[in-house]
Amino acid sequence: MSESMSGRKRNRNREVVAASSEPIGIRAPRPLPIDSSPGAAPFHYDEIATQEREACDYSIKITYEMALAGQGRKVRVYADGIYDMFHSGHARQLMQAKMAFPNSYLLIGVCNEELTHLMKGRTVMDEFERYEAVRHCRYVDELITDAPWTITDDFLEKHKIDFVAHDDLPYAAVDSEDVYKDIKARGMFLATKRTEGISTTDIIARIIKDYDMYVRRNLSRGYTAKELNVGFMKEKKIQFEDRYGKLKDKGKSLRRGFMDKGGELLHKWEEKSKEFIGNFLDLFGRDGKIVRKLNYFPFYSF
Repeated sequence: MSESMSGRKRNRNREVVAASSEPIGIRAPRPLPIDSSPGAAPFHYDEIATQEREACDYSIKITYEMALAGQGRKVRVYADGIYDMFHSGHARQLMQAKMAFPNSYLLIGVCNEELTHLMKGRTVMDEFERYEAVRHCRYVDELITDAPWTITDDFLEKHKIDFVAHDDLPYAAVDSEDVYKDIKARGMFLATKRTEGISTTDIIARIIKDYDMYVRRNLSRGYTAKELNVGFMKEKKIQFEDRYGKLKDKGKSLRRGFMDKGGELLHKWEEKSKEFIGNFLDLFGRDGKIVRKLNYFPFYSF
């Protein structure tokens, strides 16, 4: 199969799932068209996650000092976010949360599309793609779908959360300047550091900056202008620029080849010229072979 066709293997249609026994507001992610890796973290409603939660004695309160010393039960650390276009900055944040304590269990909450679009704006990936990206990160032990924007006491109790990990910047909500204010006041906040130079916004900015290049790339791989939301004139302009660029590159390549070939011929000509002059002098020069032979005859004078 050609590269242009193989690059179009994508199917975002998902099957409709049966009604769940979960409480209203908690939705199981619809199955993806690909099989999940056996190493992926379970969802919070999966049996293995439920057993882990039920085995936790939440009446035993874990202080920061106890968690740091690895004393008592597993420390249940929670981190949340959008995790759109999951990248190394996200992974490093989860690594910090997981490795903050020697005996930790990391729960990750991912907000759904409706809440995210309302509070932060549109995402590139839908909620199900974001769930799958996060749960396949090696540091994640459990994924919580439809995570709330503001963490309540009921949410902490339900998931038996000991600490909440996030960067220390204040995050505003409708009725609060910082959604983590109460968590910080209770000594349950675990500050993580952002990774400089990488963010979802930065990645999107890079794509927009080189917009024409990426449109040209996808058109050459078999995508239609309609799929890329590109107008007819824009499509033809990009296709013309693509052909012109290829001709320009081919011209440069031919020129380099000609220059290389010309240099090679000149070098050979110089070598042959030196060889010819050397042979001539060897025969006819003052000390050449012919002169030496003629010197044997006394009636010739040189």
